[in-house]
Parts: sequence; C-alpha cells; structure tokens
Amino acid sequence: MTQRDDLAGATAVVTGGASGIGRGIASTLVERGMNVVVADIDRDALDRVEGELGVLGVTTDVTDADSVAALAEATMAEFGAVHLVCNNAGVGPMAPMNQLTLEDWRWMLEVNLWGVIHGVDAFLPLLERNTDWGHIINTSSMSVLAPPPRLGAYVASKAAVMGLTEVLAAELEAAGSVVSASVLIPGPVRTNIAASLRHRPATSNGALFDVDISGNGKNFRFLDPEQVGELVVEAIGDRRLYIPTHGEWRTQAAERHRRIQSDFPADGAAAGAVPQEAS
Repeated sequence: MTQRDDLAGATAVVTGGASGIGRGIASTLVERGMNVVVADIDRDALDRVEGELGVLGVTTDVTDADSVAALAEATMAEFGAVHLVCNNAGVGPMAPMNQLTLEDWRWMLEVNLWGVIHGVDAFLPLLERNTDWGHIINTSSMSVLAPPPRLGAYVASKAAVMGLTEVLAAELEAAGSVVSASVLIPGPVRTNIAASLRHRPATSNGALFDVDISGNGKNFRFLDPEQVGELVVEAIGDRRLYIPTHGEWRTQAAERHRRIQSDFPADGAAAGAVPQEAS
C-alpha cells in the first residue's frame, strides 16, 4: 500500500468546502484520517463545518489570488505540507446568453475558472515539494458533455476547467512529477447550487436566476455529496483523470462524441474541400 492509498495523516484542502459537494468530499477525507482544510466564502457555514467535522476553516474568496495564496500559507503554517487540493468552489445560476451582461460572464468565470487557476497557481508548487505524492482535483460538470440551454456561462467555465485539467495532467505525467490531476465531472448532486446568487455582486442585471435542481419533471438521480466524496477517494488511489459521477449519462456523452466524429473530414481530406475530378 502506498501513501496515496493510505490517506491517514496527509493534508487536503477543499475550496467551496462548507456545503454541497465540497462538504461531502471534506467529510469523506476526514473519515480517511486526513487533515482537512476547508475554504469557503461563507463564514457562518465554515463555523458550522468546523464544529461538525473537526476541520480547519479558512475564509477564502477564490476570485482573489491573494486570498487563495493566504489559504495556502495558512495550510502550510498549520500542517507543514499539502497532498491533495480540491478546487471545487463554484456557482451555477442560469440565463439565456442573449440576456447575460458582461458582468454576469465575468463573475461566473472569476469563480468557476479563475478560482481553479488561482488554486493551481498557489498550490502546485507546494504539492511538488512532496517526495511521495500529490494530487489536484478540479471540479467541472456533466453539463460540459451534455450542454443544456440557459447554462452558457456555466458550461463555458466548466469546459475550460476540464481542458485545463487535461493539459495539466499530461504535463505532470510527461515531467515525471509525483503530482497527478483529475477532473471531477458531477451530474445531479444535492448541493447549494440552487442558491448561488446569494454571493452575487450587487451589479447583477436581474436576468440570472438560480438553477432549479428539482429535475423539472425529469427523472434525474441525485447523489448525496458524500457519495461523490467516495468516488473522489477511489480516483486518488487510481490516479484516474476523469471522475464522472453518473453512469447513466454515458449515453449522452457518447452521442456528443459521435456527432463530433461524424463531422470530421475523411482521412487525408480537408474540411470543406471539394474533390477534384480525375483528369
């Protein structure tokens, strides 16, 4: 058994960890004996999770690079090392793209994408100090593989997170790093994403509305956050790149990939090229 398999005594950081998926991950890691640092912008929720899980709570705004750097400093000051970083903080309100303002786009990208970028920037050098292992998990979304209407800004941000993580994983492997990376691809999970606008800056134009997680009459299977935490732990040991949460969404992902493949030109041909007549 490697130290990656036995997580006891190692240190993890989970952003957006005071509720939802982040809390489920934090709870599971605590059960595995890890030292867990939970970062969140909601101080009241942090106080509750500190008391309930026995974690270190650090108030953090992931849109602020200095705030994330302070989170890294607090983690090192308390535990002296970090092995696992879950860049999970995110927001997911909806609106048709023709109703989004530039401020809406910036807010969504600052939280969902720049929050991940800030996490990688602050913690990757610390993870690479380890002699045994390190791991980064960035939270994307199943909506990237099956994009629905009215989630344009959310899907754009989460698609960027997936691509960022794929490149990061390839670079780490090519360098022979002790650090590896995974992208979490959650489908429906019981979270606070339906209350994302509570932290929205006051400049909102009112077009955004919180996502309805009731299913709107569809037979979605909702996971509990702790179930996602278990999938995360399994992926750490396997060094798995992709962590999809719902097997039943495989068909929609496969259909998207089929459509992409069908639009490729034939081997050796350029897209849109007109075949030349034989002379």
